[in-house]
Parts: sequence; structure tokens; C-alpha cells
Amino acid sequence: MRRLLLALAPVFFATSAVAETPFIIVQSTTSTQNSGLYDAILPQFQEAADIEVRVVAVGTGQALKNAQNCDGDVLLVHAKSAEEKFVEDGFGLSRSDVMYNDFIIVGPANDPAQIHQLGSASAALTAIASTEEPFASRGDDSGTHKKERALWEDAVIDPNIGSGTWYRETGSGMGATLNAAIGMNAYTITDRATWLAFGNKEQHGILLEGDDALFNQYGVIAVNPAACPNVKQEEGQIFIDWLLSEEGQTAIGEYRVEGQQLFFPNGDGTPL
Repeated sequence: MRRLLLALAPVFFATSAVAETPFIIVQSTTSTQNSGLYDAILPQFQEAADIEVRVVAVGTGQALKNAQNCDGDVLLVHAKSAEEKFVEDGFGLSRSDVMYNDFIIVGPANDPAQIHQLGSASAALTAIASTEEPFASRGDDSGTHKKERALWEDAVIDPNIGSGTWYRETGSGMGATLNAAIGMNAYTITDRATWLAFGNKEQHGILLEGDDALFNQYGVIAVNPAACPNVKQEEGQIFIDWLLSEEGQTAIGEYRVEGQQLFFPNGDGTPL
């Protein structure tokens, strides 16, 4: 028996050490996960702070709901008006910009709606709707879906009139929606980071980019302990402070896929 206990002792102490490592839960948009950003920067944070980050990657709408249900310590998403409402409603302490990139419209190489020669997202969506070429929407209340719906509104078009015909809602994340768009030979809107990291492009490519309306800002919020008493406020704030620090901002800016920078840090630590 004594030999057995001695043999098990190293396993017990190793398990105890792992169990004692503090962790936080970050409710996050899928684009930061799908792009590989977290795989690149979270080990750097854990080494610096000895805090594990467990990411729940869902659409922004679902991430906000999860955080409201106290299923997270930090929120990192990309739908600024919804984030500000989250704070105003008392679920978050404050919101800070952390990084940005942009949205793009991708589609088949033959570009049947001829959007590549247009100068704005509004004009591109108008062309797609008028020609009734297939368009794949996430349809999941994510940050990307919220942006898409705002762009349709700017174009004064209700895409629901084409629901089930040329306008097709996948109810899925960005990767699955890109796969669906490619399978249907359809257009779609995606964040650039997910597109660059996406491996199944086939004949699809970027057909419209550079419009100011396609700007994509990410924000970070600490969940309010007054609304969620069990939130790990101290550890969550350490993570936020690191993201907004010179070290964290540098880690974000240095992340590349095939030599291309996916996210551009702009967090100055000043809550909005």
C-alpha cells in the first residue's frame, strides 16, 4: 500500500497543481477564434499572468446573452451598439476598443452581379438583390449578421422578400456560411480575418472591399459583478488590462496568416 501511495503521489500533486490554476471564461465572437488569433496570443497571456483563458466562441448575439446569464467573466465581440447597451443595462462595467479589421464581400469568380466594379457595399447589395443572385446570410444575430442587416438597411432593401429563393439564411457560424456560399455559388459578407484563414475558397474571391461602411471594430468588456456575483472580476480585469497593454497590443498586431496582418490594435485603455 505504501508503495502504491508513493507511486501515486506525483500524479496527485500534478493534478492538484493543474486544478489550482485560475481561469476565466471569455464569451467571444467566432471570428477571433476561427482566425487563429487566440491560439497565438493566449499562451503569451497565460505565461505572463498564470491565468488560463477558456474561450466560448459563438455569434456576438449569443455571446451577449451568455454573458447576461452570467456564463462568462469577459466579453470580446464586435457589435458596438449592442456592446454599449450591454454596459448601459448594467451587465458590463465598461467597454474599450481593442482592435479592428474590416468586412468584405466575397463571391464567385465570374461575379454574375458584377459587384467588383462598384464602389460601395450599398451598391453591391443593390446589384445582388436586383439580379437575384444567391446570397448566403449567417442569419444568427452575430456581429457579422448585424453588420449585414445594417448594410441592407443602408441600401433601402429588405432581403427577406427573397428569403428561401436568392436570400438564404444558414443560421450558422462564419466558416459554415462560407462553405454554404461556395457550395451554392453565392455571395456573402465575412470578416477579413476569417476569410484569410479559411481554407476552402475554391473559385471564390474578394469582390468588394475598402468601403468605410465595412469597418469592423472589436470591443472588450468586463462582466459586472453587481449583475453576476460569481464573476471573476480581478482575473478578468487582468486579462483586459493585458489586451490593452503594449504587450497585448503588440501580440495582436504581430499575428499573421500567410504574411498578412489580420487584426489592427487600437486599444488605448480608455473606456468608451
